[in-house]
Amino acid sequence: MVEMSVAGIALDAASRSPIVLLRDPSGRRQVPIWIDQAQAHNIMEGLQDTHPARPLSHDLMAALLVAGGLELDRVIVHAIEDSTFHAVLKLRPDLDEDEVDDEDDMDFIEIDSRPSDAIALAVRTGSGIWMLEEVVAEASIPVDAEADAEDQSAFSRFVDELSPAALVRHLNKRGDMDEPSTDTNTPPSP
Repeated sequence: MVEMSVAGIALDAASRSPIVLLRDPSGRRQVPIWIDQAQAHNIMEGLQDTHPARPLSHDLMAALLVAGGLELDRVIVHAIEDSTFHAVLKLRPDLDEDEVDDEDDMDFIEIDSRPSDAIALAVRTGSGIWMLEEVVAEASIPVDAEADAEDQSAFSRFVDELSPAALVRHLNKRGDMDEPSTDTNTPPSP
């Protein structure tokens, strides 16, 4: 799993629909999730840590968790099916540190959730937003084109500067580390 952070809210240029952007820790991949206006507003309110005169739905949810003795441990976006993301809320009893013997033995409660609601609740409670690597790989878009271009350029320079003699020396050196082969026609394994 990959812990994601909310990079911000953007607007789809074609549909003018809001998109919440989740970014991976390296900052090189973002996962866009299309949401509605109300969800965008709720996420932005949570990110800005504003406290409206009357609680919004997600403020109410956070207060209900506290009143029920529960804590949002994390949000997990675990699947994408037909362009629809699926998430769960992982809740646990809100215990003092001295009351927790072994966190692995703790019973978590999982509640199915829309990712937009889960994210809005997570930003209010300071909980982690996690995503399965498979989902990140399937739905992410690269965000640091400059860094990707630099990596590609560095690799191209490496390949351009690599001579056949240096490659043979490298392979021979690797072959010295492997067990000797009785077949003299087989090159050493890389």
